[in-house]
Amino acid sequence: MTEHNRPKPDDRSDNVEKLQEMVQDTLQNIEKAEHTMENADGPERQAIADKNERRREAVDGFRAEIKDEAADQKGYE
Repeated sequence: MTEHNRPKPDDRSDNVEKLQEMVQDTLQNIEKAEHTMENADGPERQAIADKNERRREAVDGFRAEIKDEAADQKGYE
């Protein structure tokens, strides 16, 4: 019965690829939001700008994590 409750092994082999996809998706969302901002008014425009700033910060974090993961993968080879 306890055999079914085992945690999955930590497979980090594709973390860099997943993080790179997240960067691309986030950059696409920023671009789409900027196009939406062209037709937005004051409060909505500011909300979009604020969200895009958080997205840019997230991209910076993803890129730092990519570097860490890539360094870790080299250490395991």
